[in-house]
Amino acid sequence: MDMKKRVVLELRNRPPSEVKELVLDNCRSNGKVEGITAEFCNLELLSLISVGLCSVADVPKLDKLKKLELSDNRISGGLEVLAERLVNLTHLNLSGNKFKDISTLEPLKKLPQLKSLDLFNCEVTNLGDYRDSIFKLLPQLTYLRGCERGLLQRESPSEDEDGEVNGDLDSEEDEDEEDEDEDEVCAPDEDPAAAKGEKRKRDVDDDGEDDED
Repeated sequence: MDMKKRVVLELRNRPPSEVKELVLDNCRSNGKVEGITAEFCNLELLSLISVGLCSVADVPKLDKLKKLELSDNRISGGLEVLAERLVNLTHLNLSGNKFKDISTLEPLKKLPQLKSLDLFNCEVTNLGDYRDSIFKLLPQLTYLRGCERGLLQRESPSEDEDGEVNGDLDSEEDEDEEDEDEDEVCAPDEDPAAAKGEKRKRDVDDDGEDDED
């Protein structure tokens, strides 16, 4: 089903102004957005996953849109349109697209409300300083996904710090296990304190015999 027909189907005889979520995943397009107009003035979520998009130039002005899903398309640039027409966007999923350079993401600087960005499986994530570069370019971001480690939270404890904390816990557990092992060395029916007392008594008796000699 092509995108225009899918839009009509999803409306279900409602006026566009009443629609808050519009999911058009896996429909067919001619490489651009079709059938979505500024009449969707209250739209908060728009999902266009795997629809064959090459461009977002025809995205209309949607002031209330907060979440835009564009994963698994063929988009490689042109994000200026999003910055101009989706001013309140908070979540943007661009995973599985054709972004190769950090510079192609610069227009997103003009989205002050943008908190979450997903670039998983985009070539740009192969850059060595990818994470630092994105956070430097887009300081408003809170979450960035696009590395093997998955979702990364800005200003969260580093993996090394977590490792140290876990290491301390592991050390305490090891010490507890060692204490248990030491207890097991003693015979089950033998009282360690009593054994030490008998040894000290024998030593004193031996000293007394020496004095008598």
